Amino acid sequence: MLRVLLIGLVMVAGVVGAEKYQARDFSSILGMKGFSDDLLNMHFKLYQGYVKNTNTLVEKIGALSKGGQDRSSEYAGLKRMFGWEFDGMRLHEYYFENLGGSGKIDQEGALYQSLVDHFGSYEKWKQDYQATGLIRGIGWVILYKDNKTGKLFNCWINEHDLGHLSGCTPIVVMDVWEHAYITEYGLDRAAYIGSFFNNLNWKVAEERYGS
Repeated sequence: MLRVLLIGLVMVAGVVGAEKYQARDFSSILGMKGFSDDLLNMHFKLYQGYVKNTNTLVEKIGALSKGGQDRSSEYAGLKRMFGWEFDGMRLHEYYFENLGGSGKIDQEGALYQSLVDHFGSYEKWKQDYQATGLIRGIGWVILYKDNKTGKLFNCWINEHDLGHLSGCTPIVVMDVWEHAYITEYGLDRAAYIGSFFNNLNWKVAEERYGS
């Protein structure tokens, strides 16, 4: 059940037997303090676009392959685009999924203790995560768990499909592209990051950590 939630999408039968991704409904996080419904609804539509584009690429790449065009420049171009659209879809799911909480972490939990072990204290981890989020440019901030060693890393991800750590699980995901905050906070990204933490759903993060 947890694996299904983390995958974040349900596969359904398409018109011609192909399988398509369905956008998840994140309307339950509407009403969060610091995030207007207008901002979130706009963000949901952007996410839905990634889902649609991912499905389109799956269909087009499949058709080219079936038609013997897998050595064409069009095929190569679509293959290069796929990671961008798919990761844009999936990262938004992780982001919306870890919002809507109280912002309070369980200090008796395994994730809290691991943050203390790896960063010296929860406060030092948070400071490092926020500093990563204030790096100039557009991107994502992800707290990763190395599945082989259990080590934790705060990572800056520039484009959706670049910079991810192989073999690692995303634990806390924050969108720092301008569309995530600029209509609400202007250029004050620090204020947005503060609101993100105030609404962070640590239960979801703890489930990811334990998976």
